[in-house]
Amino acid sequence: MAELLINLAAMITGVAFLLALWRFFAGPADADRVVAFDVLTIIGITGIVFVAFLEGRGIYLDVALVYALLSFLGVIAVARYLERGL
Repeated sequence: MAELLINLAAMITGVAFLLALWRFFAGPADADRVVAFDVLTIIGITGIVFVAFLEGRGIYLDVALVYALLSFLGVIAVARYLERGL
């Protein structure tokens, strides 16, 4: 039962990735693209956590944490640039 739920969650994550990727390319404004990029990084972090769980390797969780921190800083930098420039 747990394996079925994990597979279902992975499929939902894949669909969410495709929808966010569509918004990233079709977004009418730059702000839409920034939000879609942030969603894509969150979904990527979710994928890394899925791989860590399936492989049983805790080191991948550290990779996901570093990726989350760098993603946060990148989105903040881009948002500041779009608002008033660096």
